[in-house]
Order: sequence, then structure tokens, then C-alpha cells
Amino acid sequence: MTATEAPPKSPEPQKPYRAGPVRQALAFVRNTWRGLTSMRTALILLFLLALAAMPGALLPQRVLNATKTDQYITSHGWWGTLLDRLQFFEVYSSVWFSAIYLLLLVSLVGCLTPRTGEYLRAIRAKPVLTPRNLSRMPHFREGTVGQSTEEMLEKARKRLRGWRIAERDEGDGVRSVSAEKGYLRETGNLVFHFGMLGLIVAFALGKMYSYEGQVIVQADGSQFCNSGVFAYDTFNPGLRVDGTRLDPFCVKVNDFNATYTAVGQPLHYRADIQYQSGADLETGSWRPYQLEVNEPLRTAGDRVYLLGYGYSPRFTVTYPDGTTRTQTTQWRASNQATMLSEGATKFDPPGVTDAAERRTRQLAITGLFAPSSLLHGGILTSTGPGLVNPMVAIDVMRGDLGLDSGRAQSIFSIDQSMVKDGRLKRVARKNLAVGESVTLDDGTKVSFDGVQKYASLQVSHDPTQDYVLVFAIAMLLGLGASLLVKRRRVWLRVRPADGDGKGTVVQVAGLARTDQAGYGEEFTRMADEFLTEGKRK
Repeated sequence: MTATEAPPKSPEPQKPYRAGPVRQALAFVRNTWRGLTSMRTALILLFLLALAAMPGALLPQRVLNATKTDQYITSHGWWGTLLDRLQFFEVYSSVWFSAIYLLLLVSLVGCLTPRTGEYLRAIRAKPVLTPRNLSRMPHFREGTVGQSTEEMLEKARKRLRGWRIAERDEGDGVRSVSAEKGYLRETGNLVFHFGMLGLIVAFALGKMYSYEGQVIVQADGSQFCNSGVFAYDTFNPGLRVDGTRLDPFCVKVNDFNATYTAVGQPLHYRADIQYQSGADLETGSWRPYQLEVNEPLRTAGDRVYLLGYGYSPRFTVTYPDGTTRTQTTQWRASNQATMLSEGATKFDPPGVTDAAERRTRQLAITGLFAPSSLLHGGILTSTGPGLVNPMVAIDVMRGDLGLDSGRAQSIFSIDQSMVKDGRLKRVARKNLAVGESVTLDDGTKVSFDGVQKYASLQVSHDPTQDYVLVFAIAMLLGLGASLLVKRRRVWLRVRPADGDGKGTVVQVAGLARTDQAGYGEEFTRMADEFLTEGKRK
């Protein structure tokens, strides 16, 4: 290098490539989508969905029993309050359960779409080419037989009937047959996953368009009509149900019968009912039906279940002026084994128009009802569920029941805040048998006249139940096919024998596409048919 020449410049270091924010965002979305739509993610989400559903079975749910849920929260203090805030008492409508549900739905759709495309291409494609070196296959047999190549190919066509086969000419007199069987395995796999997807969609639609309600009907010929939300004691509508367009039908409960064991265990519940739906509503005709547990009445697209029963004590209040009021109100069983029940029967004073005066003279009969009574030291209990010797232990409360407050209250209890405020006071306490009475300080007489049975009914409407059944059956069939069907391949290569030109050299190879045992025996039988019969001596 001369003095006038400039020294060579060192190459400038290359800057590392950095994608722009748009490319980074697209890459993040693409990778997230690939991860979400993988079968591994779908299985994880399915496991999480089953895990997330467990609190719904272990903890009381507000939509099914609000009273029991509130009692659970109160008895467990801060722990119950925390679970309530985390929506553990409303599991199936919670944010976290819905998120898992939707992610599983998206994952299955994204996973099944490409697999379906691959499956359609696979069933249209011919079996794979015969490998050049068949001896490397897990199952291989070779021999020389006396038949010609055409005879061997014809034998192969008959033996492999039902298989997907492809014949190829490899030149120099060499012919081969590729055969494959067991495509139903992948079909079953797809049917199973599509059935699962359909089941998830059907459940989601069912939550939107279904409804469920419970109602108590006196078993004395009283009736219930599915005419609106107001006809129910509790009503749980779907997201798209407003309760105004319910399927019309009516049910009349004429009688209720229960049978028990010698120790008082229930054996059988049956309600003698009549119902009308469709054209019956116009003609006024009734159809008889024996309603039993787990044997619902199916009519007008709804199902009517018999949940249980209870007792309704009948009380008559005779006021000092001779006016009488009689009510038969259902009481709730606090002990299912003995049907010891508790409740409240409430009365408004007759002929009182002044609201302030009425709120000082309202009556409530609260306490316990025992169908098979036993008094022990003045304490009433029940020895069994049957009506043997019914009695009540009542407290008669007088004052303001809170009926005019505008707040909803349970028919089974009184407003305890009125008792604490002194606005509702106890004026009598008595054990009464049927026909007995107690007289209050103002001359009012309260008598226990008898008892009436009632039936607890549940009406369920789910327009997707048939689809759920179809998808569940599809899942079972698909799972059975994917577990029982064996995917396997077999290749046959034939060429004329060397030397005298008589006979054919036959190579048979097989490959099992699954880990199931049993293909070895099948391949051995197949190879024996090709090589043993007509073998050259």
C-alpha cells in the first residue's frame, strides 16, 4: 500500500433486525391462535371445564336454592363472603366458567377445521407407494409360489376386498399392490370431537332458550297453568326467555300417595293428576296421568317432574264479631325422614280499611307440624312421615306482618325484623290436635281443622335436549370407533421367478398405524394365504 492510498475501511457492523410493531402484533396473534387451536390446549381446557364445574356440585347454587345459599354464606363468615364474591355460588353463569367454555369452543373449532380438511384429502388420496425395500417393514414375509403374477394379483384383489387398494406397474414385470384399512378410526375421532363441539353448542343454546320453574300445588283438585312467571313460586329463565311466551298447558293435582317402609323410609311417590294442552285447552277436556318420581309428564314441549310433597295445615280464625277466615297454607319439611314441618299461615283482619289499624291486628300462626306426633315433656316431634296423629305446636303472632312494606317475604316464615322492633308480638303458644283451638286475649279463636297434602312440581323446558342426546350418542360411537378400529397397511410385490421362469416371487409386508396388538396375527394369516397355498415344491 503506497502513501497515497487510503487504508481499507472496516465493514460496518450490521444492525440486528427488529420487526416493526405491526409485525410483532401479527406474530403474537398468530402464535396465540396456533397455541389455542392445538389439540393439547383443547384437552387442557376440557379438563379445566370439568374442574370448574365441581364447585357447582359441591356448593349450594343461588339459582337452585337461594335460601340455602344465604345460610351457607352466613354460617361460613368471611370464607362464604369471599366465595360469593368469586361467584362460586353462581358457577355456571360466572365469568371464569364462561371464559373457559368459550375458549374451549373456539379451540375445538380451530382444531377441527384443519383436521377435517386433512381427513378429506386423505380419503381421496390413493394408498402410499410400495416401499423399495419391504424387508425393513415390521412385518415381512417372502416366498415363491407356483401361480403366475396375474393369478397372484387376482388373489390379492379378492383377499383385500374392503381395503383401499392401488395397483402399480414398477417395470421389468414387477407389479405391486398397496392396501390400507382402518380409515374409520380417524372418522370416529372426528365424529367424537364434532359431537363434543355440538354438545357444547347445544348446552349453550339450552342456557339461552330454556327455563325451569317450581310450584307447589295442593292435592285437592287445585290446578296450575303454565301461563306466565306469576304462576310459579320460583322461576329460572334462560338468557333469551322473558316468561311471556311459555308453552301453554295446565295440570290439576287430584291426590297424592306415598308409601314407606316399616322404619319410615319412602318407597314410592305418586300424584294422580290430569292435564290439558294443545286442543284440550279449547275443548276443556282433561287427560289422566300418574306422575311419579323420575317419570315426568311430557307435554307441549315441556317436562313436568314430581319433586316431592308436604303438608298444609288448615287453620280457621274466628274473630270476636263472628267473622271467620280459613286458610290452608303449605309448610316446609325441616326433616325429610319424619316430615316434621315448619311454616307460617298469615291472616289479614276482615273489614278493616284503615291501613294503620290493619297493621296492628294482622295474625300469623307459626310453629311446627308433626304428621305422626309425639309429645315428650311438652316438646312436639314426629315419629314418621305418615298421617297417623297430626298435631301442631304453634305461636300466634299479632301485629304488623310487613305485608304492606312492598318487600317480598317467604310464605314459610315471618319477618323477624318486625319481631325485633316490637311491632309483632306473640299472644299465644299452644299444642293443638285436629279439632282443638286456642282463644286469644281479645276473644279471637284459632282452631286447627285438619291437614291437606301438596305436591311439589318442577316444569323444565329445554329445546336442545334432543340435540344433546344425538351429540352424546355420536360421541360414544365416535369414541368406540377410534378405540376399536385398527389402522393398518399391507403391501404385496410380485415378480416372475428367475431361472426356469416358472412361478412367482411374492413379497408381503405390513405396518400397523396404531399401537394396538393383534395385527401380527392378522398379517400372519394373510401372508400364509399368499405364500402357503399353491407353494412350489
